[in-house]
Amino acid sequence: MTMVLLIVCAVLFLGWVLLNRRTSRPDGTFIHKLHPFRRMMPYIMQGRNESIVFYDTFARAERLLEYLEQVRTRFPVDVTHCLVAGVARGLALVPKMNVFCVGRRLYRRHEREITFSMKRKQLDREAKLSAVKLVMPAGETFVELCGRINAQITRERSGEKTYSDNELSFLTKLPRPVLNLGVRLLRWLDYHGILPGAFIKGDAMYTSVFVANLGSVGMDAGFHHLYEWGTCPLFLMVGKVEERALVEDGKVVVRKVMPLRFSYDERIEDGFNAKFGIDAVRETLENPFELLGGVAADGSDVRALDAPPAPDETKAAAGAA
Repeated sequence: MTMVLLIVCAVLFLGWVLLNRRTSRPDGTFIHKLHPFRRMMPYIMQGRNESIVFYDTFARAERLLEYLEQVRTRFPVDVTHCLVAGVARGLALVPKMNVFCVGRRLYRRHEREITFSMKRKQLDREAKLSAVKLVMPAGETFVELCGRINAQITRERSGEKTYSDNELSFLTKLPRPVLNLGVRLLRWLDYHGILPGAFIKGDAMYTSVFVANLGSVGMDAGFHHLYEWGTCPLFLMVGKVEERALVEDGKVVVRKVMPLRFSYDERIEDGFNAKFGIDAVRETLENPFELLGGVAADGSDVRALDAPPAPDETKAAAGAA
């Protein structure tokens, strides 16, 4: 009996050691080379909201509004489409921000994924919110992205049951003790990197960035917390376009601006690189004709969202810094 117990304990101990040595995940690659300080950060700051940094900025909105007025004659598009495109461009130009922390480790995400929220029914206060997650493929243009977003919005508003609907419907029917145990089990599996890839793929909170455009319902933007569930380390809240007094060439002028409020997990990257990602989002919104295109009937102004900046864009960005 004692020998059997020793064998069981030895097997369990070996399993525990192997499980903790495991570094692979279905959605990311373990980052081996890190500064010792950054490697320690997940142990010192164990949760995302303990590690949260808030960043408040804005984008000049005059050219964006002009752009939307022109491009809408060609295909359906609104501010949310431009926000998703701006974030996609930011992730492409600053891939160091496409990282997440789980299990006290940092991982480079395999894909650029963006989740955005929308109302199931427009201008309906009783309508449910829906979170839509999209993968950003290499070489995609803004026109192509708008087509995918519009197709997904049509599906969400069709009344068709989504993966998330079916998942939540099943889980909420479970007794509270069973549901609580199930959530704990999923968190444990996620911590050790053995949560099934199919589960991660269908969950909107396993994403690079979450974008919430409150301006679409006439609201100002606040600073959003980061969800401990999932792997989302970045949250962007956007407010309605407003008039704001700015100083230009020593004079006070009134300009239309769009508030952008970022929340991000400090463990994934330092503030210096975060700045470049945030700047890329703002530059996209302020220069949509050049960086998004889609206005020209012959398609001559279309470019890939992940295309590297042209030399003149690089010089302009360096000058602004």
